[in-house]
Amino acid sequence: MDGAYAQPLDIRRLAGVAHVSESHFIRAFQATFGETPHRYLQRRRLERAMFMLRETSRDVTEICLDVGFNSLGTFSRTFREIVGESPTSYRDRAEVKPVPTCFTMEGTRPSSFGEARAKNRH
Repeated sequence: MDGAYAQPLDIRRLAGVAHVSESHFIRAFQATFGETPHRYLQRRRLERAMFMLRETSRDVTEICLDVGFNSLGTFSRTFREIVGESPTSYRDRAEVKPVPTCFTMEGTRPSSFGEARAKNRH
């Protein structure tokens, strides 16, 4: 489910892979993860949507469809229910704050103190 979060939920197929009935699969899943397979999948989809809202400028509707929701209304309602705010509010709040170039350069610049050469000698 994690790798195919954008695909429709197919309990029959998942139960078949586990060699159990659909009802047993749902009960076992809920006992293990504390939520139904449907809710688990919604959370995985929203995690991906949250990433896309933070890291891209793509339209909310595009993100909604890309993560597996068929309706912007359902996506927005579920997002608000689980995350606590609308997708647009989340994006606005999570807007990337600029980092001074000197800080980003420090993490990407090769060392001038010979650490790499010293490590290779041992």
